[in-house]
Amino acid sequence: MGALIAFRVVQGLGGGALQGTVQTLAADLYPLKERPKIQARLSTVWAVSAVAGPGLGGLLAAYADWRWIFLVNLPIGAVALWLIVRHLHEPRRESRERARVDWAGALAVFATGGVLLTALVQGGVAWPWLSAPSLALFAGGLALAGLVVVVERRAAEPIIPGWVWRRRTIAAVNLTLGALGLLMVAPTVFLPTYAQAVLDLDPVTAGFVLSVWTLSWPLSAALSQHVYRRIGFRDTALLGIGAATLILLAFPFLPYPGEVWQPTLLMLLLGAALGLFQLPLLVGVQSTVGWSERGTTTASVLFCRQSGQTIGAALFGAVANGVLAARLGGAGDLDSVARDLDAGAPAEATRHAVADAVHAVYLGAAGAAALAFLVLLCVAPRRFPVLSEPDD
Repeated sequence: MGALIAFRVVQGLGGGALQGTVQTLAADLYPLKERPKIQARLSTVWAVSAVAGPGLGGLLAAYADWRWIFLVNLPIGAVALWLIVRHLHEPRRESRERARVDWAGALAVFATGGVLLTALVQGGVAWPWLSAPSLALFAGGLALAGLVVVVERRAAEPIIPGWVWRRRTIAAVNLTLGALGLLMVAPTVFLPTYAQAVLDLDPVTAGFVLSVWTLSWPLSAALSQHVYRRIGFRDTALLGIGAATLILLAFPFLPYPGEVWQPTLLMLLLGAALGLFQLPLLVGVQSTVGWSERGTTTASVLFCRQSGQTIGAALFGAVANGVLAARLGGAGDLDSVARDLDAGAPAEATRHAVADAVHAVYLGAAGAAALAFLVLLCVAPRRFPVLSEPDD
């Protein structure tokens, strides 16, 4: 496990650099009029991969050696590398002083996230929430967060510069897309368990219930340009996240055990709502900064979204475990549900408990969506200060 964690860190370093660079290149290479089409294609790749990746991993783990979960990335990575070398040609730029890497800031951010995640994951499981270990970890996380602020203020080229939070537009987009990462945990992590335990579906069919939002998300994202060109970036995003809030709130009202088409329809609608929400914000915030600041702005947005997903996985996992333990007399958690699914159909009490746990998670996701709505409404300017571009 130690080796897996260590190599996961290395993989995260490469993946984070790749994701931020690709999104920044898309904004640099294409003017504002063409950017929605390109970003919609990127959203399509991301959405399909988010569903196909775990499915492929499950097949490899079940019918091949688990190491192929990692080895399968080698040929895919080789093709991607060849495409970059073959087709991405950048103009020569004037030589300038080499950038200084903010190692202290990066380590401080890493330490802060690690301590707070440990507190969220282990709290209520390894020890009670109000115990000394939990309180010590939360206090240490807050202290490290303060250290991040101090280090970043003194850094020559900070990894998270203060200006990304002093500008209303960027700060609002960072916070709202962080909430997007948080709420996405509900369907991506907990819906497959709900589909198998409550609806009694096999893993492949359960994956289909989740995958339908990959149809509506990129389609909605591609069409969003026709909306935000009329009513603006902020109001389009408000429309999307408002609809997402209502859809997430509707999930706990599904009948028990219900029919397969009911959560499938909600996922289809949720994908359409989130496509209308995410893409206008990304395109809009990239259009408010110049070339020299675009990479930092894009990286801050992606960092907040990924941080939201990470915190959401730990937070909602704790919520689900708490509900399961309460419903099953302290003898249930997500691990025990997984074992029951492996052994066959779970008991009726377990099915009811899983339904209640997932309903609680969806209520939390709806709360995150509502918070994003309020941030956009109160913090983001009605009209994004878009910079003029010669190619528009």
